[in-house]
Formats: sequence, C-alpha cells, structure tokens
Amino acid sequence: MVDATMGAAPNSAGRSDLSKELRRAERRQGRKAFYLVLPCLLFILLSFIFPIARMLFYAGHDSVLATNLPQTELALQNWNGEGLPDEGAYAALAVDLKQAGKEKTAAAIGKRVNYELPGTQSRVAATARRLGQVTTGPYKNALVAMDPMWGERDIWAVLKRGGSTFTSYYLLRTADLRLNADSSVEQVPPDIAIFRDVFARTFAISISVTALALLLGFPLAYFLAMLPPRKSNLLMIMVLLPFWTSLLVRTTAWVVLLQPSGPINSLLMALHIVSAPVDLIFNRFSTVVAMTYIQLPFTLLPIYSVMRGIPPTYVRAARSLGAGPFYAFWKVYFPQTLPGIGAGCLLSFILCLGFYITPALVGGPRDQMISYFIAFYTNQELNWGMASALGSVLLIITLFFYYIYVKIVGVDRVRLG
Repeated sequence: MVDATMGAAPNSAGRSDLSKELRRAERRQGRKAFYLVLPCLLFILLSFIFPIARMLFYAGHDSVLATNLPQTELALQNWNGEGLPDEGAYAALAVDLKQAGKEKTAAAIGKRVNYELPGTQSRVAATARRLGQVTTGPYKNALVAMDPMWGERDIWAVLKRGGSTFTSYYLLRTADLRLNADSSVEQVPPDIAIFRDVFARTFAISISVTALALLLGFPLAYFLAMLPPRKSNLLMIMVLLPFWTSLLVRTTAWVVLLQPSGPINSLLMALHIVSAPVDLIFNRFSTVVAMTYIQLPFTLLPIYSVMRGIPPTYVRAARSLGAGPFYAFWKVYFPQTLPGIGAGCLLSFILCLGFYITPALVGGPRDQMISYFIAFYTNQELNWGMASALGSVLLIITLFFYYIYVKIVGVDRVRLG
C-alpha cells in the first residue's frame, strides 16, 4: 500500500506540471497571435473607429462662444431668458468683444452666431471694431445704438446656449428644426428648410438605383450561374472590367454618352425616334442611370455567389414531382437566393447613400444627395459641426437598415462572395 501511494504522487505531480506547460504554451500562442493582428487593429482604430468617434463628437460639440466670450457666458448664467439681460451682461459682452477684436476672433464669433441667426456675422464683427472707441458705460445703450440686434432677445438666447460646449443645434438642423428664444423646438423658416427634402431625395435615388440594379443583376447572375464554369468565368471577367477603371473616368464617360451631341442622342435621331436631342444629362435620369451602371456589379456578385452554391438537383426534383418550370423556380430556387439578394441590395443601397462624384458630375442642382452637402460644409463653409451632424445621421440610418436586414435575413446568412 505504501509503494502504491508513493508511486501515485509522482504521476499526479507530472500531470499537474504538464497542464501548466500546456497553459503557458497556449498563452504564448495567444500573445503571438495578438501581436500579429495588432497592426491591423491599430489601422482600423486610426482610420475607421477614431474618425467616426470624432464625427459623432463634433455633431454635438461647439466651444466657439464658450471659449471666446467667457465673461459674457458667466454673466448670462443668472439670466432667466425673459426680457433682456442686465447691464452687467452688456458690460461683459463689451469686454469680450473688445478682446476678440484684438485677437482677431470676432469673425469666428459672428460666424457661429450667424448659424442660428442668419445675417448677423458682419454685424458682430462691426460691433467689435466700433467698441474699441467706447471706454465707459453704460454699455447697454451703447451696444443697442451701434446695432439694434443687441436689443433683441433672440441673440442673447443664442449667446446663453453657447455657454455649454455641447449643442443640439446641428442635429436639430438636420431635421429642419431649431431652438427659439424660449428654448423650445420649432420649424426653421421654409426658405432655409432643405435637409428633409435632401434626405428624401437621397432615399428615393438610392432605392431606385438598388431596385434597377436588382432587376438587371438577378437575371444576369442566373444566366452566369447556369453556364459551365469556363464560360461563366470568362463572362464574369467582363462584369468586373469596370472595377479596373477609375470611378471618375466611368462617370465622365456617361457625360460624353448622354450629352445633346453625344452618341445616344445621335443614334436616336438617326433612327428617327426623336427629331431633336433629348435632355438626358444633368437631371435625375442621368443620375440614376450612371449610378445603376456603377452599382450593378456590387448587386450581382453576392447573388451570383449564392446561386453557384445551389444544387441544380433541387429544381430537377421539383420538376420530376410535377411542378412546372415557373413554379419550381419560384418555390424551390428563388427562396434560396434571398440571402444573396439581401446582401447585394444592402451593399448597393448603403453605397448609394454616400454617393458623391456621380450625382455631382451628371446630376442637376435638384439631384444632389446628402453627401454633396457634407462635402460643402466640410470644404467650403468649414462648418465641421454641420458636416458631422449630417454624417452622423447618415451613419445612424445605415446602421438601422443593416439592423433590419439582420433581423429579416440573419447575419449568419450574409454572402458577399
């Protein structure tokens, strides 16, 4: 009994040491795998997650007024928003505007106020210049004499809201809403209410292009899937040829084709279908046609990938059981292509939402999508808050449609290739 017990102890110790070695080896392998994927994780973090996080942050952040009007924001903390603030607030504003005039920041203050009260940018800058000549109070009378806008409650409400570095202005503006002097939400004037129409136009064009790409891509994908692999691969190369050309070049080619003196109009007139050139360019028609041409491969490839994996024996079995050609296709074959249809349409629709080059080149002024306005506020107006808000809304809409797709089709059935 003693010998058996003494013999069992070394065996237990050996198994324990082996388990520890295995765990250490697994940890080493895990660290090696982490170090291998670390560059990819850093790239995704810096080029994807960080920019999106900054965009979401700036959609609700604005520190221009809080930074450049510190005395004014402090004085307005005790103002209840009714009537006009007291002389102390006017004196604080005079001090801040004088300092802004010296530091050349009055234009930035005026630009921020102008976002909510159009037409005030130059007036704020002019007040900052003229205040350099005012040395004593009362400042309320002096400011109102310089510009009557300082005797209106609306501009003081804007300055009071500017005391917080976080603002709802940009996100409200994307829905053509704003805060009034009482801090309640109201509609913006009809002459500047554009974003609801822009979003509706973006959805309408995206849905139209996705539907047309599906109508053209599904039969073509079915035809390719039914061919022998050698022939289908050859034809697939022709489908992928556009990817070897710049998007800008492909879009410009449509400008050449659709212009009044282009090949399409010349052919229509030669066939006596029309007697004069048809207006085919710089309108909704050219936008949808060019975008459909560009999106067609993105819709076709997922559908083709799914169709290639469907055994043809299923349809033959249905036919042998008495089903007609259409019934066998509709009840047996088509339901199995739904994951590919869903993936292709989702990919095409999401890409359409963010299209910029094609509508800008072949579309008219009333055919520009939301991406045009994001670029406009980024490159021309330098209004990062508005551009970030529009981008954030577009991101939320994209995630919403992806969520609907996952609920209906299922993420485990997504096939992109």
